Amino acid sequence: MDKQRLKHFREILIKKMGGLLGIADDTVTRMSEGDGTFPDPLDRALSESSQTIELRKRDRERKLIQKIQKAIQKTEDGSYGVCEICGEEIGEVRLEVRPETTLCISCKEEQEEVERQFGM
Repeated sequence: MDKQRLKHFREILIKKMGGLLGIADDTVTRMSEGDGTFPDPLDRALSESSQTIELRKRDRERKLIQKIQKAIQKTEDGSYGVCEICGEEIGEVRLEVRPETTLCISCKEEQEEVERQFGM
């Protein structure tokens, strides 16, 4: 991949990571606000349920941030856009949609098929 395309994908990755970090900061701010007292048990249960869902979403985003950081590192060392399994170049259309991907579409489809077969 040429330097101009690497720069393009690096910018996409940085922008995506910035958005995720902003969401995480907003979540921390929202969760730290409030006194934690509720007029009745149902309000408390609803609040705790909402917080649990929010924390699960943030955990998925944390994992995505790690993948994005890894992809950014790959843009620096020149290995970005290469499938980790077969070593073939990942299509640019796929990278535009999912710039943090590490697998070409063929290897990803095979991986998903194995996961479906074994219930992973």
